[in-house]
Amino acid sequence: MSKTLVQSVEQFEELVKENDTFLFFKNSTTCPISHAAYEEFENFAADHNEIPLYYLHVQEARALSNHIADTYSIKHESPQALLFKDGKVVWNASHWKITYSSLQENVK
Repeated sequence: MSKTLVQSVEQFEELVKENDTFLFFKNSTTCPISHAAYEEFENFAADHNEIPLYYLHVQEARALSNHIADTYSIKHESPQALLFKDGKVVWNASHWKITYSSLQENVK
């Protein structure tokens, strides 16, 4: 399944309502660590179509990034991968812990 860019709180709230399970990635467009993690996310997305995949660029969607951190009581980090199930974050990872294998292991 391809990944979808989400830029607003309203878009995000809709996808929470529409999906029982999905993976969300917070990306910084200026951080080399984030770039490496985003490549892992892209590789994962290319091979996995069983789960919806969404992402945001923190610099372009700061309000949404803050909304997710506040609503789900998850400290904001960038890069950050969040697995949502039934409207809750059930797994998250940041920085070098975001790898193809960690995504594959935790996104089941």
